[in-house]
Amino acid sequence: MPQPLFVTTTFTIEGYAIREYKGLVRGIVVRSPTLVQGFLGSLKQLVGGRIGAYTEMCEQTREAAYNQMVEHALLLGANAIVGTRYDGSDVASGSGGATEVLCYGTAVVVEPLRPERPGYLPG
Repeated sequence: MPQPLFVTTTFTIEGYAIREYKGLVRGIVVRSPTLVQGFLGSLKQLVGGRIGAYTEMCEQTREAAYNQMVEHALLLGANAIVGTRYDGSDVASGSGGATEVLCYGTAVVVEPLRPERPGYLPG
């Protein structure tokens, strides 16, 4: 990523003021398990317990959706995203089903409430 970005589930960032709203940003990924993940997941469903293969797939999907959202915000000129949320749903049912993950929030431009001064130490 070219620059750091504040990303938060809250609608404010302590110590910063929102100066401009850039709009809704989102990342969306639809993914189905690989053949190996599907096979291992099916076996684990028979015996019960945590299904690590599916957990890994879901985490990869969430990360990809998050990265898309951040890229979208940077393209709009934002330096923060507030109100970040995830949503997921099944797109296709059955053992070869696919899952959609949506990551979204509001892209904003924030500025510090108290600009840093040379030699200034907060607190």
